[in-house]
Amino acid sequence: MAGRGSQLRVVDPVLTNLIRGYSNAEFVGIHIFPVVSVEKEAGKIPSFGKEAFRIYNTSRAMRASSNKLPVEARSSLDFATTEHDASYPIDYREMQEDIINTEQNGAYIAQNAILIKHEKSCADLATTAANFPVGNKVTLAGATQFTHPDSDPLAIVATAVEAVRAKIAKRPNVGIMGASTFKALQTHPKILDRIKYTQTGLVTVELLKSLFNLKELYVGDAVYVDDAGVSHDIWPDSFVIAYVPEAKTDVDRSIYEPSFGYTLRKKGMPEADKYEEDGGKVLNVRSTDNYIVKIVGSDAGYLIEDTNA
Repeated sequence: MAGRGSQLRVVDPVLTNLIRGYSNAEFVGIHIFPVVSVEKEAGKIPSFGKEAFRIYNTSRAMRASSNKLPVEARSSLDFATTEHDASYPIDYREMQEDIINTEQNGAYIAQNAILIKHEKSCADLATTAANFPVGNKVTLAGATQFTHPDSDPLAIVATAVEAVRAKIAKRPNVGIMGASTFKALQTHPKILDRIKYTQTGLVTVELLKSLFNLKELYVGDAVYVDDAGVSHDIWPDSFVIAYVPEAKTDVDRSIYEPSFGYTLRKKGMPEADKYEEDGGKVLNVRSTDNYIVKIVGSDAGYLIEDTNA
């Protein structure tokens, strides 16, 4: 029987640093739900409506009273993070025979399982029309869909950008489109006409970013496999644009900065640990995270759904 000491959970600092630096290029949800740290698993965070972007009278004369903001400028949201963990088993014989670092490989596999869950959570939140206020969403149909040659994607996206700007006085700076949406735009006659004099003549993400006047634009290429073994796009035929504050060098993001959304992650996460079983013949490498994906300023986002017929 293994001693009690071998059964205790011990965090591995080397593997923890590895998974904290690991990312999958196919996962893009983090760009509209960037990570901010929270001290506790539950609590309150600021929510951001129009008032977060309102201009108030902040001038103060000498010896005058301070300018007090109205109470409605301090709304909040409840949150409760969830622990996510995945472990990858490694037989002791694999460790002896495999030419790769099996522990690092196991840590990456375990972390990737958690990241794909995070990506699905981001996509589900950002592509659900009920999460957006009136005026910040549109469902395309018929001749307005991007797969129809008479549609006008440039005008539709421009309308979305203006809708957000009109509500929060800031232009949305990040866009995410599903892979099928990107495919439709690549062959759309109005897009091709706009780029026909470019050097490549090919519709790339960089070209679309310029046409749509967005600082960042990403394609949701990731897929997931259901219990029946069928693959599905995590990001459907949709186009989400949002305002997200730009990351600052050497300064962590703050939940007090107005944004469309955040990933609220418990401080110190993610982390990796190892534990043995079967008399020490199997080593499990485990990744643990603790977070919740949250929309904190729905006025700062816009959803274009059903872009394809």
